[in-house]
Amino acid sequence: MNLLKYLGVAVVLWLTGCASIDQPRSVNSADAPQPPTVQVDRPAIPAGPHQAIIPAGPLSPITASELRSGPVTLQLPPADLWDRIRRGFGMPDLESDLVRDREQWYATRPDYMQRMTERSSKYLFHIVEELEVRGMPTELALLPYIESAFNPQAVSVAKAAGMWQFMPATGTYFELKQNIFRDDRRDVLASTRAALDYLQKLYTMFGDWHLALAAYNWGEGSVSRAIQRNQRAGLPTGYTDLSMPNETRYYVPKLQAVKNIVAQPERFSADLPLIENHPYFQMVDLAHDIDVALAAQLADVSPEDFRALNPSMNKQVILAAATPQILLPWDNALVFKRNLDAHAKGQYASWGAWTVPSTMTVAVAAERVGMGEADLRSVNNIPPRMLIKAGSVLVVPRSGKMGDVTSQLADNASLQLAPEIVLRKTVVKAGRKDTLASLAKRYRVSVAQIADWNDIQPSATLRAGQALTLFLPVRAAAPAGTRSTAKKQPAERKTAASAKQPVRKAAAKRAAR
Repeated sequence: MNLLKYLGVAVVLWLTGCASIDQPRSVNSADAPQPPTVQVDRPAIPAGPHQAIIPAGPLSPITASELRSGPVTLQLPPADLWDRIRRGFGMPDLESDLVRDREQWYATRPDYMQRMTERSSKYLFHIVEELEVRGMPTELALLPYIESAFNPQAVSVAKAAGMWQFMPATGTYFELKQNIFRDDRRDVLASTRAALDYLQKLYTMFGDWHLALAAYNWGEGSVSRAIQRNQRAGLPTGYTDLSMPNETRYYVPKLQAVKNIVAQPERFSADLPLIENHPYFQMVDLAHDIDVALAAQLADVSPEDFRALNPSMNKQVILAAATPQILLPWDNALVFKRNLDAHAKGQYASWGAWTVPSTMTVAVAAERVGMGEADLRSVNNIPPRMLIKAGSVLVVPRSGKMGDVTSQLADNASLQLAPEIVLRKTVVKAGRKDTLASLAKRYRVSVAQIADWNDIQPSATLRAGQALTLFLPVRAAAPAGTRSTAKKQPAERKTAASAKQPVRKAAAKRAAR
């Protein structure tokens, strides 16, 4: 038994010696415990938050008392989405009189701020998520307040559209589809992706968020030229140092003002609505084309709320080939799926697409598809006195033999219009040396047309003062020295298509002779 005791004590002493072979500890209880250290091959250097130090030798064990003595920071989850945005602020603050001016402007318009922030509650969570994934400052989630007041249907006088206000060409560059069925510049997901791509590109170009924002508003070329002008003049090239339009001069101060209000709403007596820190919407897959009205009905949401989450839809129908997902409020997504499965009619879309085979009037197209002319104009936004060009795609009532619209058509459909030429009956008198050929050249018509309109042969000789009837475009001004009888009798207006009727009548008369 004594032998076993001695062996146990020896093992304990041996283990203790192994643990302390490199870092012997003092057993004097009066000495404070030394913190564990790490030996490295080079002199010790201060380590940054993301810098690893690789030890060269064995490590000393950490005692339980040392483990308990270290400070612990508890990171509580954000109370709401505003708190989460504040934690992600990462842009340098701009201090200027323009910022104070914009703070005052927003603070004295509480109704406007309330409408704007409530409208943003549908979209902010998604934008913040995307910013955090990319490691971008969360101040950028506030940029749509400046661009569009978070209105995805906003269109500027310069034709910029959506809550991020993309111009048509810029939208095309960032792969935002724009056709008769949809405009992805207004799409919540697609436009946010494109805007963050663009902002990252601009930050890479300029290395400064204020300059990147100026370029987002003014254009990267304009900012680059302004920087080059200052460099040539030996001037600083910061945001506040550049010469720029007033709109761009106020652009970053506006964002800074909104940031300050979000950071300290009590300082500005602002009442920010509660926006929970969780998704507002979720994506739902579509397998077939479906009417916008039916989709809203099956989801049990109002058409207005449906379009607020799916603002890119230009028409009454959603084409699954081009828009395979729709956004619905989180709790309504399951309702939509359940109701869609129970929908017994089998047809989800009452509208389809028809490709116009040849250039035609709206009246002819309406007759072909079984619609009234006014309805066809309204559904497809066709203005008066326009022809529909061949290859154009129209939204028309879906017939039984129509299937779902193909992806090629859904992605590339366009409506091409041409002015409908309105002709006016005009009587001219031939001069002493006039021939049918000279008149045809003067009035930009053909000899055959003049002959048909006047029931004469193309080779006929004209006599001085002979009256001839012409059908000329309304916009065409008659050459000087001609006399028109349009003032003496009611003007007869004809389209280019109806002007062919005299041709057929003249041909019939010649055949009878």
